[in-house]
Amino acid sequence: MVDVSPYKFQRKGGYPKPDFVEIAAFPDPYRGPHKGMSEATGRAYAADVAARVRAIETMTGNGRAAFIAESISGVGGQVIYPDGYLAAAYEHVQSAGGICIADEVQCGFGRVGSAFWGFELAGVVPDIVVMGKPIGNGHPLAAVVTTTELAARFANGMEYFNSFGGNPVSMAVGMAVLDVIEGEGLQAQAHETGRYLLERFQEMQDRYPIIGHVRGAGLFAGIELVTDRDSLAPATAEASFIVNHLRQQAVLASTDGPLDNVLKFKPPMVFGRAEADILCAALDRSFADLGGT
Repeated sequence: MVDVSPYKFQRKGGYPKPDFVEIAAFPDPYRGPHKGMSEATGRAYAADVAARVRAIETMTGNGRAAFIAESISGVGGQVIYPDGYLAAAYEHVQSAGGICIADEVQCGFGRVGSAFWGFELAGVVPDIVVMGKPIGNGHPLAAVVTTTELAARFANGMEYFNSFGGNPVSMAVGMAVLDVIEGEGLQAQAHETGRYLLERFQEMQDRYPIIGHVRGAGLFAGIELVTDRDSLAPATAEASFIVNHLRQQAVLASTDGPLDNVLKFKPPMVFGRAEADILCAALDRSFADLGGT
């Protein structure tokens, strides 16, 4: 998987992109060439996926094998894709004989609030869904889910083997996590708390010019910092200052995105209104102190 990850080979210390990998234009409605959340913007970005499909067909003559993307981009900076992007991208790939893989490691299991899976927000059905981290709540657990048709293709040939796959302890952990998410109404809480967080972040945006963009879905939110709202010059050093200032107030956060200028917020699913108020108070103090540096 590292071979096909721009997050790995485009960053410092990475290695050159393999020839068999095509990178589609990142559908960033704030910083990318196509602005806004409209379906027209989504289709414009998806057109580049179609172009990548044609490039691979020309290069190999064998067509595209697969398209893999986070359903909502975490490592890309907590980016919510424009309307219609994933649906159009999936159509381009599947019509060419490729399969679509949804990476739900960061956004799955009710985190986005209004849906259990991130891909549901786009109204698409992936051929394969990969998931990890949240399914085990700290226990090392991951899973791959696919269609009956694709699973049947593994009936012949070399058998897939994993020394720890399917062990009963991990299965019990995964089932317990699902029980808690459902029994404690954590998806609904993520929806309500996330909506409240975005409102608080947007209120700060009105007061602090360094906040260029606020975005998110449920407990999956990002604040992009810029030194200028017109040029969108990234405020990378300032983002690092905010993270360290939060840490001094016992609030842990991180930065992400290709320019490391996006404050990333993915709190535990039990995170509620009281915790949101603590976070926002610490964040407000950090921005106020940043203005005095």
